[in-house]
Amino acid sequence: QLVESGGGSGEVGRSLSLSCATSGDTGSVKYVAWFRQAPGQEREGVASLFLGTGATYYADSTRGRFAISVDDTKTLVHLQMNALKPEDTAVYYCAAAGSNAWYPLRSSAYNWWGQGTQVTVS
Repeated sequence: QLVESGGGSGEVGRSLSLSCATSGDTGSVKYVAWFRQAPGQEREGVASLFLGTGATYYADSTRGRFAISVDDTKTLVHLQMNALKPEDTAVYYCAAAGSNAWYPLRSSAYNWWGQGTQVTVS
């Protein structure tokens, strides 16, 4: 089970952070990621992290501004969003994958999803 928290409204150029608490069979998780979906658009991967090595992956639109991380227990996933832009407005979803992902930013690689949390930038 994945439960997101944080988000809400932010100003252009400022920062927001999201968190995702994972529970259940967390030992089987290999990748965690954040996706977002704006109205009328497809779900987009914004950041992913491979728990085995800590390797991170970012979309071109978020690289350098967003940072994904996990806590020491690897059960809490964070997304720090800096230098916010209006186009960052979307519902953000936390996701987890139980197998290796050739394409860590593709939604098809992920088995488990949170319910989503709204981020609005103005």
